[in-house]
Amino acid sequence: MRSSLSIFVCLAVITALSIPAYGADIAKIGVVDFQRILTESEAGQKIQARLQAKGQEMESDLRSIGSEIESLAEDLKQRSTVISKEKREQMQREMDIKKYDLQSKQKAYRSDLRELENEMLGKLQSEVFSLAEKIGKKEGYLLIIDKSAAVYYPSSIDITDKLIEQYNAASSDS
Repeated sequence: MRSSLSIFVCLAVITALSIPAYGADIAKIGVVDFQRILTESEAGQKIQARLQAKGQEMESDLRSIGSEIESLAEDLKQRSTVISKEKREQMQREMDIKKYDLQSKQKAYRSDLRELENEMLGKLQSEVFSLAEKIGKKEGYLLIIDKSAAVYYPSSIDITDKLIEQYNAASSDS
């Protein structure tokens, strides 16, 4: 009888000690999809529009140079039998210089566009992560990670919509 009483007391103590563990707050974890923020937020859409406009402007300039080269090539082809060797070589050099200029501009434009993209996305990412930190502190999140770093997560912990909403509101205020 005494042993059954001691077993009962031990079970009661274990149960009493484990109840607070079940009642404890569960750690809040959030996931943010930065790619979605880029495509759906007002600031992200502005960045994409600006990059696209800049890219089209650069492409137009490159097409113009390409047209000049094609024109020179056609002119050279048509006049090659009636012009002197020196004039033909001069036209060929001019065409080669324009081709080199075109290649140089293509490289410079790619570099400029990549630099602009990195600058703009870096600023957006910094602002979004700062806002995510504020949300995390205010709402008691233990951890907020980017979706690209997560292997699996339930959609219920995705706070991207909340972040986009607050980011858009903050962007329109300033």
